[in-house]
Amino acid sequence: MIEPIPLWGSELFIAPLAEHSLIASQLISLIYRHHAHHKIAVASEVAVGAKQHLFESELDFLDGDDLDVQVLNQALSSLVLDIATYANEGHWPEDASADVTITESWYHLTQTGGYHDAHSHPNCSWCGIYYLEVGDADFERRSGVNRFYDPRVNADHFLDAGSHYLNGQGIYDIQP
Repeated sequence: MIEPIPLWGSELFIAPLAEHSLIASQLISLIYRHHAHHKIAVASEVAVGAKQHLFESELDFLDGDDLDVQVLNQALSSLVLDIATYANEGHWPEDASADVTITESWYHLTQTGGYHDAHSHPNCSWCGIYYLEVGDADFERRSGVNRFYDPRVNADHFLDAGSHYLNGQGIYDIQP
């Protein structure tokens, strides 16, 4: 019997946010007002050279006092908890109780031709992207897509018919 053992599997989850229609337009207005008062392109000052033609806020967006920001924080925290519970089914003890605290959060406003180069988020058990507005994303032109890379560096280092199952699977693009 052959038993696969997925050592380095990373699951990706896509889910709608039920509160989106209630808070999106107010959050977009809030973000544009905030952006108008800030002139530094990468206010977080993190990986400045990896970001082109975009604005990135400070890393405390969900800590704001605005009611819609608080609703978003609660909704995203609840969603992360639901996903983590689902992913850990069978791994957590039956009487386990979990809680979610989002420790860093920010927004991007991306201009035409803007991008954030390949990167990772070490020491984060869960990371997420929430789209308030997708703009003119175009999958065919790779405009606005998020590209996820296989975390196993050089997984397809030796290319032949025997390792075909590894080849050509090093990226996964998602259109917002």
